[in-house]
Amino acid sequence: MTFAFAVPAADRATAAAHFLARLSVETDVSDVHADLSARTPGLVVVDSRGEAAWGQGHLPGAVHLPTAEIAAQAAGLIPAGTAVVTYCWGPGCNGATRAALEFARLGYQVKEMIGGFEYWVREGLPVVTETGLTRRPVDDLTAPTATITCDC
Repeated sequence: MTFAFAVPAADRATAAAHFLARLSVETDVSDVHADLSARTPGLVVVDSRGEAAWGQGHLPGAVHLPTAEIAAQAAGLIPAGTAVVTYCWGPGCNGATRAALEFARLGYQVKEMIGGFEYWVREGLPVVTETGLTRRPVDDLTAPTATITCDC
């Protein structure tokens, strides 16, 4: 037995249900980028960080709605029936999870963007700052380089 399987793996049905449940509430940076690039109708990406963080940089096309303001302001900014993706700083922050919970409680279809703003930036995707649209170099530890594709 390996260390990884010191606790036996779940049976097929349990494993499938678990992974399906995760995919039903999470999405990744690459998929969000593809949707934003395609201008997918009926989708809103919400940055749940505070004003200073938003000003430091945010995803193009994102709506700024800090978590503490979602319950009071979501209905006025995001039409009912809209699919919502939330993001916050990164994998070490659960702000996007709290934001997604608020949207779910309000009846929205919602997913959390895993990796958050950090992985968006590390994958070299465009960011809006006060000086305009910018990109940082791709971190080859987090994203494929020009000669490699993820193909996942």
